Amino acid sequence: MTSEPAVVSDGLVRGADGLLRPAWASTDPLMREYYDTEWGMPVRDERGMYERLTLEAFQSGLSWATILRKRPAFRAAFDDFDPDRVAQYGDADVERLMGDAAIVRNRAKITAAVGNARATVALRERGGLAEFVWGFRPSTTPRPQTVAEIPTQSPESRELAKALRAQGFSFVGPTTMYALMEAVGIVDTHLIGSHRRGTSGVWPG
Repeated sequence: MTSEPAVVSDGLVRGADGLLRPAWASTDPLMREYYDTEWGMPVRDERGMYERLTLEAFQSGLSWATILRKRPAFRAAFDDFDPDRVAQYGDADVERLMGDAAIVRNRAKITAAVGNARATVALRERGGLAEFVWGFRPSTTPRPQTVAEIPTQSPESRELAKALRAQGFSFVGPTTMYALMEAVGIVDTHLIGSHRRGTSGVWPG
């Protein structure tokens, strides 16, 4: 018999394996796997950063679980998020994507993904997207003990959003960019006590 997850503090749940996770990663197996192996780990390659930037934009107004379940379909639809290939998309590709029920069919987000691929290619002249985004790493990271203490944006995410817009990117608001910074390890917002706190190698626990 499998025991139910037990809430042990504000925001942390002890799973059947004895590990502490936030509530959002404690029940859904896909979300738990993502939390345990991927979220908050450093992403330093262009394709990986472009993929996460794109998916964070698609997530706006939706749950992350929805996007995560659709990620294989997104990868298939967007040529595995190869910026060079997506940058070549034209009107026919946008219509193809609008007709793909396996992804989120939002024209503004789809056209932003194409425009952002072109901006990603252009940004190589300045060191590349990943290096550009990591350039906004703050000097300290939050140490939240409760979900309420986790920021939704920061001075650095606001500056990153502004800088990306200046480079031709769209759907890169400060809240979306803070979520990106969390996802790729630039900040560590794992709750104090979580078994994942400090595991990125970027920040101490």
